[in-house]
Amino acid sequence: MEDQTPGWDAIQSAVEATVPAQEPVHWGTNNLPGQGVYGLSAYRADDHWFLVTFGLTELFTKDSDDPAVSGFGIELTIRVPPADTPPLWAPNLLMKLGDYVHSSGRVFAAGHRMDPGGPITGSPGTGLTALAFTEDPVLGTIDTPHGTVQFLTVVGITADELGQAKASSTADVLDNLGPLLITDPAR
Repeated sequence: MEDQTPGWDAIQSAVEATVPAQEPVHWGTNNLPGQGVYGLSAYRADDHWFLVTFGLTELFTKDSDDPAVSGFGIELTIRVPPADTPPLWAPNLLMKLGDYVHSSGRVFAAGHRMDPGGPITGSPGTGLTALAFTEDPVLGTIDTPHGTVQFLTVVGITADELGQAKASSTADVLDNLGPLLITDPAR
């Protein structure tokens, strides 16, 4: 029988090869396949939650004209501090970013940064008011039956760090945030 979800399965296999065996936390969205983020999963690692989107690439069938790239060519990831459950701001942020990519056609890439106009958690209790993007330090880029998929990590940064990134580079700022680039709203 032919695999009905080859894109989804490729993403899930890549992620599950890097985290402890577990049943992840899943969220669905109101989007239909091909209309942005279709779902998200959160996996508990030893010292963080790891979240990944499904839907900015072709999960079910090949629809785009470029045989080398799956959909928009990216899925978004974020790492957040450990807690009993993943904080809801994290999947909400990834969904909003996915909606932006789908509606605008503008695809984030490593080195990009963004000022979303307020705290990334939606709460004034954090100094993280901007975002930086880089290739996921663990997953990188994979091949799927529908083309390549780059896992792009979303990293919360401060306004000062955004200014530093503009003055030098996004990579210079991210180099100071640890190898896994965990977004900790308390920092």
